[in-house]
Amino acid sequence: MAILQVKGINKRFGGLQALGDVNLSVEENSVHAIIGPNGAGKSTLLNVLVGKLIPDSGSVMFDGQSVLGRKPHEINQLGISRVFQTPEIFGDLTVFENVMIPCFAKRDGAFKMNGIGDVKKEKDILEQAEAILDDVSMLDKRHMHSASLSRGDKRRLEMAMCLVQEPRLLLLDEPTAGMARADTNNTIDLLKEIHEKRDITMAIIEHDMHVVFSLAERITVLAQGTPLVEETPENIKGHPKVREAYLGEAQV
Repeated sequence: MAILQVKGINKRFGGLQALGDVNLSVEENSVHAIIGPNGAGKSTLLNVLVGKLIPDSGSVMFDGQSVLGRKPHEINQLGISRVFQTPEIFGDLTVFENVMIPCFAKRDGAFKMNGIGDVKKEKDILEQAEAILDDVSMLDKRHMHSASLSRGDKRRLEMAMCLVQEPRLLLLDEPTAGMARADTNNTIDLLKEIHEKRDITMAIIEHDMHVVFSLAERITVLAQGTPLVEETPENIKGHPKVREAYLGEAQV
């Protein structure tokens, strides 16, 4: 069953057609990658999904509800979280303090999960934050200031900040960008663990084909704002349309 359905999305910037009749279906509890050469429309599509851009036409449905016209924080409340290319963390705060920011808001003396609405006691929320830091192997660094973390650990912290919001769909924009190979492989393992343990649906934009083929169950290939192919990783490799779109830029 598809949790995210994109139908007929078009977006122009002046004379440039950034997205042309894009259709995309992401199955619940799957890992779906969106790839394509530079300028293919990947980032534009992601910005439509998170409410930063409004398309000229088309629809985006998440779990039966329209995403279009909602502000980014409203989309987050629906159960969609985003991981940015550059980790979005607060460098002057500790690891634990970063996780607590999205974890709760104090309202009328009660602690309420952002976007979920379940009132919880402070102790329960603190325990949840610790459990999530443990899940991403960051509990032992809870008192460190996040500015001092490696890029790989900053990514783990950002993942924890998303997970405390209990998302159903995690959008990842080049989650391994700028990482050394060891950190890339650690991030792949982390995403596998999160997916398997929490059954979170993931949609990934990524240039590194090692990451794509290590994680994705289905892949959509964009070129010049238009979907070319949506297939399994096995059928994407060597596909003539994919090879033509990349013009040798990627080893697929």
